[in-house]
Amino acid sequence: MSLFSHLVSSRLPTEHGQFVMDAFESGREEQPHLALRNEGISKAVVNVRVHSECITGDVFGSTRCDCGEQLSTSLNYIEENGGVLIYLRQEGRGIGLVNKLKAYNLQDEGFDTIVANHQLGFATDLRSYEAAIAILKHFGIARINLMTNNPEKLDAFENSGIHVESRIPIVISPVADNERYLQTKKDGMGHMLGL
Repeated sequence: MSLFSHLVSSRLPTEHGQFVMDAFESGREEQPHLALRNEGISKAVVNVRVHSECITGDVFGSTRCDCGEQLSTSLNYIEENGGVLIYLRQEGRGIGLVNKLKAYNLQDEGFDTIVANHQLGFATDLRSYEAAIAILKHFGIARINLMTNNPEKLDAFENSGIHVESRIPIVISPVADNERYLQTKKDGMGHMLGL
């Protein structure tokens, strides 16, 4: 079975709306990449959110980051306007859950999220968006409006065969627990946040 191949589709009703969930091979069978989409994507330009797994924010509602709110906001937008959310299994900017929790401990000692990753021997961001591009091509999507604040996601689509028509910002208001985190994303990683 080739990497990123389609495994299964199923109807998935959620509190955000009615979706179809598709699972794609990720190289780790127990953790497939996922796509949540409206039934029958028919628009010439498709709204797309590429979301990297964040179990602490997405599942447990952690306020240390804005991931859970970004996921919820994106699903609501896609339900209302059509599109696809691609859920990539690359926890903690690619360092995994255990290392992310270790980075949290370093952040509690005063390091920002970038320096904490470096202290653990990792680059600032190890994520790849190759799987997202392959999944969009599986659906025959060639033109997208990309829901992101991250310039690296925009760069990932350069020369991919998928044209980004426009960027849709995801606006999340900071709270006390994630204010420094968001400022670090803006100042250290160039995220387009209105802070």
